[in-house]
Amino acid sequence: MRHKLTGMRLEDLGPRIAILGPPGSGKSTLAQAVALRTGLPAVHLDQLQHLPNTDWQMRPEAEFMALHDAAIAGPRWVIDGNYSRCLPRRLDRATGVIRIDISTLTSLYRYLRRSWFETGRAGALDGGHDSVKWLMIHHILVSKRRSRASYERIYAALTQPKVQLGSPRALADFYAREGLQR
Repeated sequence: MRHKLTGMRLEDLGPRIAILGPPGSGKSTLAQAVALRTGLPAVHLDQLQHLPNTDWQMRPEAEFMALHDAAIAGPRWVIDGNYSRCLPRRLDRATGVIRIDISTLTSLYRYLRRSWFETGRAGALDGGHDSVKWLMIHHILVSKRRSRASYERIYAALTQPKVQLGSPRALADFYAREGLQR
C-alpha cells in the first residue's frame, strides 16, 4: 500500500535516509523504527552535537562537524536532525528524505511531555537527562516557526524520493503502513 501523502514507500528512499522536522516531532523515534525495520544504522544528530553524561552540553563545533561528516560518509544510514549549517552536505548524500511537519503547538507540547515524563527515549543522550530549557522553548516558539518557510523551500527543491508527514496522524499512518514499531 502506498502512503497517501506522497506515494513513496520506505524502500523507495534508499540506503541513506535523512529525517527532518521540528523539535518533538518524533524524528529520533522514527529513525530508530526505520533502523529496526531496515537494518540501517541510526544516527541521532543530537547525540553528535552534545556530550554524553551531560545536561545537553554542546561539543566544540569542529568536533561536531567531524562526527557529522564521518556519519554521512557511510554507505548506509538513517539520520535524524536538522542542524541547518550542515544540512546541505547531508542532503547531498541522502538517497531519500522524510519530513515531519507538525504544528508549533504540537511541537511544544511534545517537547514538554518528553522532558517531564519520558525516559529512555530514542535519541536521548547517554547518561544525560531531559529537562525543560527556556532556550529550547524559545527555539520552538520563535526560531523554528520562522524557519518553517525555509524548510518548505528546501524540501520542495529536493530531487530525491521523499515523504512528507504533515500531522501526528500522518506519522501514525506511516508507521502502520510501513510496519514500523515504536
